[in-house]
Amino acid sequence: MRTPALYPCTVAHVRTGPVRHTLRHRTYMWLVDIDRPPRLAYPLRWFAHFDARDHLGGDGTTLRERLGAFLAARGIDLAATDRVAMLAHARVLGHVFNPLTLYWCRASDGTPRCVVAEVHNTYGERHCYVLHPDHQGEAEVDKEFYVSPFNAVEGRYRMRLPTPGAQLRLTVRLDNPGAPPFTATVRGERRPATPLAVTRTVLRHPLATYAVSAAIRMHGIRLLLRGLRPRPRPRHQVQKGMR
Repeated sequence: MRTPALYPCTVAHVRTGPVRHTLRHRTYMWLVDIDRPPRLAYPLRWFAHFDARDHLGGDGTTLRERLGAFLAARGIDLAATDRVAMLAHARVLGHVFNPLTLYWCRASDGTPRCVVAEVHNTYGERHCYVLHPDHQGEAEVDKEFYVSPFNAVEGRYRMRLPTPGAQLRLTVRLDNPGAPPFTATVRGERRPATPLAVTRTVLRHPLATYAVSAAIRMHGIRLLLRGLRPRPRPRHQVQKGMR
């Protein structure tokens, strides 16, 4: 995984029932080494700032310390030589919202260790799933966290999370028995994170993280207007190794 890199991409959410609705928006994401996040020159730094406090929670001041504490609580030792690549939005003009952040953890010889999927909801809560994808990047896990107010905390995620390369191809599908699936996809193309490429991307999407937050809220308003009603939100249980 070559880092840092930019992935201009299209994010799509497809809901097939009980109300059929599709959300699609253009944005971009960063793939960075958690030990060496890019530090851009001014004024680009206002549009691409990485702060460990935006991720994972728990103890530790660096991303590695936070991720290591979370994995250690689950019996996984993140060795000092392990390389971790994170796919996420950067902080833009002081704001960031990451519906999904992914961490690909590999041993020093390149052997996959695990993938951590960190999910945020619009209530300021977060939850992480530890996954062990197969050779095609596919994994399954039970849903344990309230995300969309229109989906209960039940069902099973089927994820396809191949390591980003020249292309970014992610799929997260929520299956509930007797109900149509909900599917989210991310499709993008790799761009080198040169100052020129970053400048061009920022000019195309100057308020990227604000746009992500706005799109999700507008999506919810439209579903409400179409008659879909929110599900009760259970009390959030903070995971071991996080806060």
